[in-house]
Amino acid sequence: MAKHRIVTTDAEIDRAIARAESLEGELRVTAVEYRPSPGLDLLILKLSDGHRLLIPREDLEGLQSATRDQIARVEILGDGTGLHWPSLDLDYYVPNLLRGVYGTKRWMAQIGRSGGSVTSKAKKRASRANGLKGGRPRKVVAAS
Repeated sequence: MAKHRIVTTDAEIDRAIARAESLEGELRVTAVEYRPSPGLDLLILKLSDGHRLLIPREDLEGLQSATRDQIARVEILGDGTGLHWPSLDLDYYVPNLLRGVYGTKRWMAQIGRSGGSVTSKAKKRASRANGLKGGRPRKVVAAS
C-alpha cells in the first residue's frame, strides 16, 4: 500500500487561521427545524443572535424533489457555518443563506424569472393604468 504524504505549508496554516478568525463575528446556526405544511414547507434556522430565518423549501436548490424525511435529517456543520443533508449529498454555507443565496447563479436567475412572470388581476389593472399614463418611463442617458 502506498504511503500518502500531506504537505501543508506554514503560510497555508496561517491563512486558514486568519479565515477562521474572520468568521468570529458572523452569525451561525444553532438549530434547524423543518416544518412541512400544505402550501408552504419551511426550513427554520435559529441563529446565534436569537433571530430566526425562515426559508421556503422550494427556494433551496436541491430540496425540491426530496422527501420530507430526507429534508428533516439535516446536520449542522463547522460550529454553525454549514448545513448538510447526508442522504441528498447537499451542503449549504450559512453566510450565503443569510445573504439570500439559495443556489447557483443559474438557480437564482430562474427564481427571479418566475417571480417576475406572475400574473394576477391586480397586476393586469396596474399595467393598464400605467399604459394610460404613457407606459414605462424612458431611460435617461447622462451626457458625458
